[in-house]
Amino acid sequence: MATDLWLNETLYADWGQRFLVTRELARAKSDFQDIAIVETSSHGRVMVLDGVIQITEADEFVYQEMLAHVPLIAHGAARSVLIIGAGDGGVLRRVLQHRNVERAVMVEIDGEVIRLAKEFLPKIAGDAWNDPRAQVIVGDGIDYVKRAPDAAFDAIIVDSTDPIGVGEVLFTDEFYANCARILTARGVVVNQCGVPFMQADELRETSARRAKFFPHVSAYVAAVPTYVGGFMTLGWAGKDEAATRLAVPEIATRAASAGIAGTTQYWTPEIHAGAFHLPPYIARHLPGRAA
Repeated sequence: MATDLWLNETLYADWGQRFLVTRELARAKSDFQDIAIVETSSHGRVMVLDGVIQITEADEFVYQEMLAHVPLIAHGAARSVLIIGAGDGGVLRRVLQHRNVERAVMVEIDGEVIRLAKEFLPKIAGDAWNDPRAQVIVGDGIDYVKRAPDAAFDAIIVDSTDPIGVGEVLFTDEFYANCARILTARGVVVNQCGVPFMQADELRETSARRAKFFPHVSAYVAAVPTYVGGFMTLGWAGKDEAATRLAVPEIATRAASAGIAGTTQYWTPEIHAGAFHLPPYIARHLPGRAA
C-alpha cells in the first residue's frame, strides 16, 4: 500500500527520530509483539517491533558484523555457535561466513519475525537460511539454554530487544549462569546492551550480572546510525581475558583464516581492536571501573 507518512519511533518519551515512509509492506500482531515492515525513502526497508526500529537495510551491516565477527574472531576457533533472537537472519549470515563454524543454531521465539524477514527483507540473510550448517528453531531461547548440555557451544550471540517485554528474560542471572555452563573453556557470550548515553542502567546492570558467572566482563562499541544516542554497546562476557586484548595483526590473520577478509562494510581489524577502548562515560558503567 503506497503511503506518504512519517514513522515516529517510540523508544524514548522525550527524544526520537522519524522516517518518511513511502510504502507499508507488512503489518502483523504475533503472540509476542506488533511487527511492521515499511519502505522508507532514506533507509530502504525497515523492521519495527512495538514501535521501535530494529533493523534497516541501509545500516544493518554495522550491527550484524560487529555482533558476529568480533566474538568469533576473538575466540579464533569457534566451531559451534548459538544465536538467540536475530530473526531477520543477518547474524546467522555473518556467523556462517566463518569457515571454521560447523554448526550454527539459531533460536528465535517469534516465528512471525522470521517469516516476514524471509519475505520482505531477503537481502539481510541472503542464503543463510539454506546453509546446511544452520539449524533454525522457532522456540524459547531461555528454555533452549536451560536444556542444552554442558560445554555445547564455543560462542553465544544474543540479539534481543531491550530488557522489557519479550526480551526481559534474556538479561537475568539464571540466563547468564546457563550461558556459562553450556560454553566451552574459552567460550564467550555477547549481547546488545543499548545506547549508554540514554540507557546506562542497561549496560551497568547486565554487566554486573554477567560478572557473577564470568571472570572477564567488558563491552565494545559500534556506531549504528539508526540507534539514536551515540555508540551502541555490545556486552562481552568471556572465560579467556586474552580474547579482548588481541593486537591488530593477530586479528587480521584470524580474519583471513576465517575467510571474511575483504567482505565487510564496517568491521576491520583496526575497528575490532579499537572498539574495546571505551570512552570514560561508557567505561565507568562496567564492573571494576571508576565511577
